[in-house]
Amino acid sequence: MTNRKKTQKKKENPWKEKVVQVRRVTKVVKGGKKLSFRAVVVIGNQVGSVGVGVGKAGDVVGAVKKAVSDGKKNLCVVPLTKAQSIPHPIKGVSGAAKLIMRPSAAGSGVIAGSSMRTVLELAGIRNILAKRLGSSNPLNNARATVNALNSLQTLSTTAARREIPIENLYSN
Repeated sequence: MTNRKKTQKKKENPWKEKVVQVRRVTKVVKGGKKLSFRAVVVIGNQVGSVGVGVGKAGDVVGAVKKAVSDGKKNLCVVPLTKAQSIPHPIKGVSGAAKLIMRPSAAGSGVIAGSSMRTVLELAGIRNILAKRLGSSNPLNNARATVNALNSLQTLSTTAARREIPIENLYSN
C-alpha cells in the first residue's frame, strides 16, 4: 500500500453570519441571580435568502450557536431585481417596530440603519432606501425587515395569483 495524501477540498459555507446584539440577562431566583446571555444573529447567503435567529445560553458562544441554528430555521427568500434592489415599496411590522423600504437606483447603496442594514446586506440587496419608525429594538427591527422582505412579490407571482397575463399589469 502506498501512502497518498488525500487532498480534500474544503467546502466553503455559503452562509454568512453577523451578530447584531449580545445581551447579558439576569434572572432573580431563590438562591440569588442567574446570569445568561441572549444573542441576536442574522444569517444570509447574499443571493436572496436571509433569516434572523435568537439564542440564549450560559455563555456567549453557545448563545450565538443557538441563534445561528434558529436563523437557519427561519429563512425567507427575497426576490431581487436586476439593480439588486427590491421590486416595489413595502412596509414591515414586528411588535412596536415599523419600517418602510423603497427600491433605489443602481449605485445608490444601502441607506438604512441599525439591524436593518445587516439584514439587507446579507440578503444580497445592494440598492435600497429604508427608514425605521417607532421602536429602536434591534431584534424587532430585524424581524420587521424580514417580515417586509417576506411580503415582496414579483410581477410574475402577482399575475399568476390574479390569473391574468403579465402584460395586463403594466400601465399604458
